[in-house]
Amino acid sequence: MLGCGARRCCVCYNMKKEHDAQMNKKLDGYKGRLTAEQIAAGMNAARENAKRLADDAELLLKANRFPSAASLAILSIEEAGKVTVLRSLTVARDDEEVKKCWRDYRSHTRKNVNWLLPELVAKGARRLDDFRPLFDEASDHPFVLDQVKQIGFYTDCLGDAHWSRPEEIVDEQLATMLVRVAILFTKGKEVTTKELELWIKHMGPAWRLDEEKMKQALINWHTEMQQLGLAPRGENKMEQFITSGITI
Repeated sequence: MLGCGARRCCVCYNMKKEHDAQMNKKLDGYKGRLTAEQIAAGMNAARENAKRLADDAELLLKANRFPSAASLAILSIEEAGKVTVLRSLTVARDDEEVKKCWRDYRSHTRKNVNWLLPELVAKGARRLDDFRPLFDEASDHPFVLDQVKQIGFYTDCLGDAHWSRPEEIVDEQLATMLVRVAILFTKGKEVTTKELELWIKHMGPAWRLDEEKMKQALINWHTEMQQLGLAPRGENKMEQFITSGITI
């Protein structure tokens, strides 16, 4: 009969074998379709994790660890960006669009496009059309943010053989701005399956076919959300955002 110590060694050995076997398996990312319920779960998981990262970034900011705070805030912004990508997945028309959604989901620069939103608001953006620059394919702002993330974590040899040090490049002002943006993007309520089912109902037929039809579909979606108690009653905020602009 094995003694207690021997039994523990056997357990540890078996656990190690199982761990090694799992590590040797290739972790393939899922690339297929999902139900509205599954997508809602993914959106909520992303928002919760984005909040965790933003909270950690805020702690680092308070500790004057500015480069790490900035880079972690950017990770939070990217994680929050998954919510928008997954919403697009609900109305993907064919397998090619599904694949594109998953590529965007796993692309750093596709998930961080919204980081300039507060700056656009500060410059007067109020209507849906005012935020077009966020999604301009020619814009380099997603790549700039990704570079800042790298600079905040790593040293590098840049330009004319200059060694970059995170603490010399990322200062308190930049870190504070990014942490605030990250915290802003973690706001919002939990996404429900019913909300996404309504999104599919209204947005699906108009998705990326006609701009005016898509705008009307957004308004209709929000109207039914209000009727079912999934959005505050009163003025249709989506219609206001599209036509006259939101009040800041």
